[in-house]
Amino acid sequence: MKIEHIAIWVDDLEKMKNFYQTYFHVTSNQMYHNQKTGFRSYFLEFEEGSRIELTNKKHLSPRIADSLGYTHLAIAVGNKSDVDAMTERFVTDGFPLLSGPRTTGDGYYESVIQDPEGNLIELTTDQ
Repeated sequence: MKIEHIAIWVDDLEKMKNFYQTYFHVTSNQMYHNQKTGFRSYFLEFEEGSRIELTNKKHLSPRIADSLGYTHLAIAVGNKSDVDAMTERFVTDGFPLLSGPRTTGDGYYESVIQDPEGNLIELTTDQ
């Protein structure tokens, strides 16, 4: 297993993307924009392949607005069957399932669970 990416809620996507490009020499994908939800994101890739996802949503819930920054930890666990099996294990063990398993608009097969303190963990396939 490996950490696939770290996602961070930000207020100004362009400013933050430019910061990471300037200081860390990351490359960026085209902005993903979900017209239905207003969610926007950029994936920034480092030379060694690790990535940061900068995320923004026009109308954030109070929980998110109060904690701009960390949003979730994505862990690539294998293929779709592996995501399904791990999701079932977390649910069986009493951890909340917040979404999925599903294929997202930007192509990920994932589910999102909460750890014991409520932090979000995205279980995803290897890309």
